Amino acid sequence: MAPQLVTGLLGGGIPYLAVGDGPPLVMVQGLTPTHEVPTGLQRRLALSGARPFSDDFRVFAVNRKQGLQPGESMSDIAGHLAAALEHEFGAQVFLTGTSTGGSVALQLAVDRPDLVRALVLVSSACRLSPRGRQIQQELARLTRSGDGAGGWARMMTGLMPAPLRGPAYPAARLMGRLMAAKDPADMLVTLDAEDVFDVSAQLDRVAAPTLVIGGANDAFYTRELFEQTAAGVQDGRAHIYPDKGHLGASGSSTTAYLTLGFLLAARSA
Repeated sequence: MAPQLVTGLLGGGIPYLAVGDGPPLVMVQGLTPTHEVPTGLQRRLALSGARPFSDDFRVFAVNRKQGLQPGESMSDIAGHLAAALEHEFGAQVFLTGTSTGGSVALQLAVDRPDLVRALVLVSSACRLSPRGRQIQQELARLTRSGDGAGGWARMMTGLMPAPLRGPAYPAARLMGRLMAAKDPADMLVTLDAEDVFDVSAQLDRVAAPTLVIGGANDAFYTRELFEQTAAGVQDGRAHIYPDKGHLGASGSSTTAYLTLGFLLAARSA
């Protein structure tokens, strides 16, 4: 019988969803309005992302810690996760991170290389591009002003080609109302941390074999940033989709297959 789906909090208040059987694979999720145990649509999305790996790994889809304090850095945020993983497993884990989750995963691999057996970054790199920072700064600014729906609308339309952003804004704002949280404090701390996140000078500390997957049309990163990240770690490689953007690369079934193949090869090595 397949292991049961489990949700809860890892040590220190880190929300997770776990499914599958095998060595631990920790998948750090992208930006979310709150850091809650996944339910509803968020649970379905997390489970959909975990399923392709659950025959070979015990998959833990994790978020950031609940109750982050203003001013915490990406190293602090990654440190919460590192402490939880060390307590939970006491050994190296396979680690992936998507978008903001990739920033957390990469920071963890820089700070605690002893905890990471293999690393995959999807639509993520050693720092945001100037455009990526601008989009996230606008989300933070509007959220702080009380217009969370507008902030998420700007985020969503920022992923689109310029001619579509204006026409798509009204529909994006309606979706933004569903995304906006009553208490976005954890998200705002995360956005502030990622705004100054930059481990480009520390990439050589990452000892685990690393795969960086990204799209050349990503609104938050550039091809050069993906390639710089892969080249800077001790054992890295990059797969760049020439015609995909941020969501296209992270949501591609090919990305799941590439990630699984890479992790299985690392497990066999």
